[in-house]
Amino acid sequence: MKATSAVDLRRRAVSRAVEVFCAASVVLALVPLGMILFFVLRQGLPALNGAFFTEMPKPVGEPGGGMANAMVGTLILIGIAALAAVPVGIACGVYLTEYRRARLSTAARFSADVLNGVPSIVIGIFAYQAAVVPFRRFTALAGGLALGVMMLPLIIRTTEELLGLVPPSYREGSLALGATRARAVWTVVLPAALPGIVTGVLVALARVAGETAPLLFTSFNNQFWSTRLDQEIASLTVQVYTYANSPYEDWHRQAWAGATVLIASVLFFSLLSRFATRRLERMHRGTA
Repeated sequence: MKATSAVDLRRRAVSRAVEVFCAASVVLALVPLGMILFFVLRQGLPALNGAFFTEMPKPVGEPGGGMANAMVGTLILIGIAALAAVPVGIACGVYLTEYRRARLSTAARFSADVLNGVPSIVIGIFAYQAAVVPFRRFTALAGGLALGVMMLPLIIRTTEELLGLVPPSYREGSLALGATRARAVWTVVLPAALPGIVTGVLVALARVAGETAPLLFTSFNNQFWSTRLDQEIASLTVQVYTYANSPYEDWHRQAWAGATVLIASVLFFSLLSRFATRRLERMHRGTA
């Protein structure tokens, strides 16, 4: 009995130690995020005002102004990236799920994993050579292309993993009812995995929303109001980078405000992904 009690005590002590270690690891992982949020918000919130969201940048040396053009430009770039990457990424993920053992699937899966680890500046150089040099101009389309390339691997792998989690009975039931393989995938299997796929797309959008290096080589920047896709366009990340490296105190203040808006946008995409996931899951349960 004593030996059994000693073993039980040792097991409980080890279990408790592991729990404490895991909790401490979570706290340790959250400390850098908390410090970044605190520091950026402390500097950026006082700099936010109505003019920052509605006015254009002022000339060099003149205080005031805002980043309205940069925020609109960022939305345009993200929209172009989503239009380019989401359909291709989802279709590629479907192919990888349906033809797992094909040679092309193995190569595509490996390529997506490699592309996911490529530095963003390398993708920017690629987009520069592919979409800027041939036309001899920086454009919004080139910037959207660079961001779309960055989104692709995350969407592809997320779609593949989530489609693989759909029970085989869904596909088998639709096939038994006479549906073709393509119809079974697009009308039964894909809707079942849609909540997770939407989350992956929103996470990919949040990731590229804060990228700077690819845009320096593609869309460059524009101090004026421009929404043309074949011209240079402003973006919030490049504007913050430019202002932070300037010698003007007022530009530094606006750079902190821009960083606060970027963090808020990432938080918005994260909350939107959770809301969309829960909403789609409820709709799916209602129709199941």
